[in-house]
Amino acid sequence: MGETALGASLAAVLGDPALAFPLALSLRIALATLALHATLGIALGWALARRGWWGRGLVDLLVMLPMVFPPIVLGFALLMALGRRGLGGWLEAHLGFGFIFTEAGVWLASVIVGLPLIVKPVEAAIAALPRHLAEAARTLGHGEAVIFARVILPNIAGAVGAGLLMASARSLGEVGVTLMLGGNILGRTNTISLEIYNAVTVGEFRRALVLSGLLGIVSIAVLVVLRRRAGAPL
Repeated sequence: MGETALGASLAAVLGDPALAFPLALSLRIALATLALHATLGIALGWALARRGWWGRGLVDLLVMLPMVFPPIVLGFALLMALGRRGLGGWLEAHLGFGFIFTEAGVWLASVIVGLPLIVKPVEAAIAALPRHLAEAARTLGHGEAVIFARVILPNIAGAVGAGLLMASARSLGEVGVTLMLGGNILGRTNTISLEIYNAVTVGEFRRALVLSGLLGIVSIAVLVVLRRRAGAPL
């Protein structure tokens, strides 16, 4: 009887037409975030692994902020910076574009919170590479772009994969920054994570439980993959 009731609850929640938009939005945001993490994240990791350039400390600090700042505080700071009284006013006036309470804001929040989890593993992996690999390629006349693509990147593929998995899982579960930048507007900026928040606020705990279970399964899957890649027992 209990299994029947559980199955009915799952069917009722997952079959709700209102869930189609947050699922689609979360998927779009996840794919767009993954694309930027795979480019900007790797580029920043490579840059931070190269010591001694001016401004490196500031860039490293900005990358790490989402790891130490409370998400709601970081979200509020971005809201002030990107709102109409900040950079957002200029963007809207000159480009007709803004981040606040838009899908772009949800995407920005997703990128920011996951960025440290791809940048730092890539930085550590590059810093740990033997110097003679790149030096040998330079003696053969290869430029830095070729060295990165053919020498460095293949040797840090494991760190890149692990970082992208962790960053994607973290971004998918983001609430605080997304709530501030996206505004949690139904049918416009409400992601699956925000749907859990919405369900709890109105007392729909069964709905919150099912959606939390879905995100929990994704997180566990990421953990299993990471442990298998590391050769650790499950």
